Amino acid sequence: MVEGIVTERAGQKITVFVPEEGKYYRGIPLGKVRKKDRIYAGDRVTGRLVDSTTFAIEAIKERKNLLVRPPIANVDKVVVVATIESPPFQSYLMDNLLVVYGFLGIEAVVVFNKVDILSEEGRKELDKWVKVYSDAGYTVIPVSAETGEGLDRLSEELSGVTSIFAGASGVGKSSIISKLTGEHLRVGEVSEKTERGRHTTREVRLIPFKGGFIGDAPGFSRVEALNFMDKEQVRLYFPEFLNYQCRFSDCLHVNEEGCEVTEAVKRGEIACERYKNYLKMIHEFVPWLSEVEGC
Repeated sequence: MVEGIVTERAGQKITVFVPEEGKYYRGIPLGKVRKKDRIYAGDRVTGRLVDSTTFAIEAIKERKNLLVRPPIANVDKVVVVATIESPPFQSYLMDNLLVVYGFLGIEAVVVFNKVDILSEEGRKELDKWVKVYSDAGYTVIPVSAETGEGLDRLSEELSGVTSIFAGASGVGKSSIISKLTGEHLRVGEVSEKTERGRHTTREVRLIPFKGGFIGDAPGFSRVEALNFMDKEQVRLYFPEFLNYQCRFSDCLHVNEEGCEVTEAVKRGEIACERYKNYLKMIHEFVPWLSEVEGC
């Protein structure tokens, strides 16, 4: 028996990479796998090499996780990519993505791309958001796919793991992946009219990278945390909230007595923008927030 990893699943086409051979094969599901199981990019599979081009898939190894969008298995890290100016930064989308991937148990890295084209005002915005997400507990890397700034640090983060990239279209996910891997991927432009990107990636494909894989997959244009979890769970995936002990263990951090999180917001210890996005996610409103300096 030989082990491989499914690097592409596009319709009926299955591609399997066999590390010990260093080669790609066409994957053909056999028996129970063909009849009962759905195969995804990222699946670890076992089977036989039928000939120089064909891998007979006889079993799928137990998955660490399975994502629906993009449809990929066994993901270790997600790189959530955003831009400050082109297209404009959407903190609500960023925070939803971070909450959802936290809920799915996948470590997130925050990347701000296109830092080479920022205006002076944009640079100030970048510094602000780097601090916000660093203070919240995330690894934050400003990069430029154009100049290569920050790519060495990102490369270190992704060595030896299976990673995917998420974020709105037009933020440069494909450009970053191309620079990291040397693979030529389709790159979209940002529409001047809508200031949003055009989708360029259609299928899921894993590209070998430094002992792991980077997934080239369709990006999110929007995502809502409550489509994945209950309202009461969202608070658990704002890491900075977990640094505070409220009077009640089920505190929703809205208007409860003895809430240390809301007190931290008032003291400026938790970023007001993050807390506002949290309230928006759970469909709550607090009148006192307008009185907090900087909010």
